Amino acid sequence: MSSPEDTLVLLLAGGVGSRLNVLVKTRAKPAVPFAGLYRIIDFALSNVMNSGMKHVGVLTQYKPLSLMRHLGTGEAWDFTGRSRGVKILPPSTGYKDSDWYRGTADAIRQNMSFVHSHPSDEIVVLSGDHIYQMDLYAMVEFHRERKADITIGMMKVPESQIHQFGAGITDSSGRIVDWEEKPQVVRTNLASMGIYVFNYAYLTKLLAEDRELVDFGKHLVPRAVSRDNVYAYPFEGYWRDVGTIQAYWEANMDLLAEDPPISPEAWGIRPNLESEQLLSDRIPARFAAGSRVRRSMISAGCVIEGEVVNSILSPGVRVGPGCRVRDSIILHDCVIEEGAVVDLAILDKKVRVGRGAVVGRGDTKDTPNIKLPDHLYTGISLVGKEAAIPAGTFVGRNCIVNPWCQQEDFKGTVLQDGETI
Repeated sequence: MSSPEDTLVLLLAGGVGSRLNVLVKTRAKPAVPFAGLYRIIDFALSNVMNSGMKHVGVLTQYKPLSLMRHLGTGEAWDFTGRSRGVKILPPSTGYKDSDWYRGTADAIRQNMSFVHSHPSDEIVVLSGDHIYQMDLYAMVEFHRERKADITIGMMKVPESQIHQFGAGITDSSGRIVDWEEKPQVVRTNLASMGIYVFNYAYLTKLLAEDRELVDFGKHLVPRAVSRDNVYAYPFEGYWRDVGTIQAYWEANMDLLAEDPPISPEAWGIRPNLESEQLLSDRIPARFAAGSRVRRSMISAGCVIEGEVVNSILSPGVRVGPGCRVRDSIILHDCVIEEGAVVDLAILDKKVRVGRGAVVGRGDTKDTPNIKLPDHLYTGISLVGKEAAIPAGTFVGRNCIVNPWCQQEDFKGTVLQDGETI
């Protein structure tokens, strides 16, 4: 009988994640910071580690540099040593765009040499861009008990959201008897989490049958459901795809709830603090006399002289005197200068908000972003990496300030609701 150590894990971390807007202009979606100290991929890697699995292939593609730097040797998740390891797997068939991964199944197909070099009865395939805690080996055991060809992690979602997922209809034994990818007509509320267990021989055969089957949810799973044994593994805990700005903001805010459904420490989620490449550890956060902090998460190295309410601050953020930060996510080493206001906004790393500037101005939030109305529509404004908001400038609701924008890029002192610069 195989053990967790024998199970091969393939972690898909190459998606563009374009709906995260400025946060993925400089990095892959799984490398986006989350909850102050972490990156999104830390949750999947820690689940693998805590499940006792020791061989991981990370399939990268889009802007992989920050992700590769973050993974390093895998030491942060105990993936170093003779009998364990994490391997970065970029697209490998050629140099043209057409040689890039065309989908989840194609990504695995391009790396079958790695799969064959790590013989395993079962292969776990999961995404690197979800927030959750799960015992993956319990899912492997469930798969074996039912003698399944494929087992898919699934959970119940509101019927209004089922159109965002792969949806399965099961019989009384949990076997999936019908499948539809992102259905427009509601027939079930059972949604795929993008977590799969495959029999090694079965996956090899399925991928070899037809090279035009490039995606699991759209192609391979429907074919398997129609003729083979595909089971749903029921999951009832917290799970969230943070692939949109709204979902990303809401998941971060979940950390601040009175009884938070997310607990990275209790879940055993490990960050890789070495990837910051600092010469020494950051000092503890400092709170000046007269500062006020309520219902917030403040990381090491922060200096707070103003007011912070219902917000998450990553390491190294400085909030000057007379400043007010509310309902916001502030990433590493941002500087909010004296008298500035940040209200319902997400600031990427090393943003500077000038004296007296306001990001998130106005009480009305119903004007969506003009260029990308499906990205920003609830009042959240975004400021990209290393941008500088000039002193005295007012940025409205649902606005986008792209990375590296400086004073000369602003045409005036007011960026109206829904505008992009």
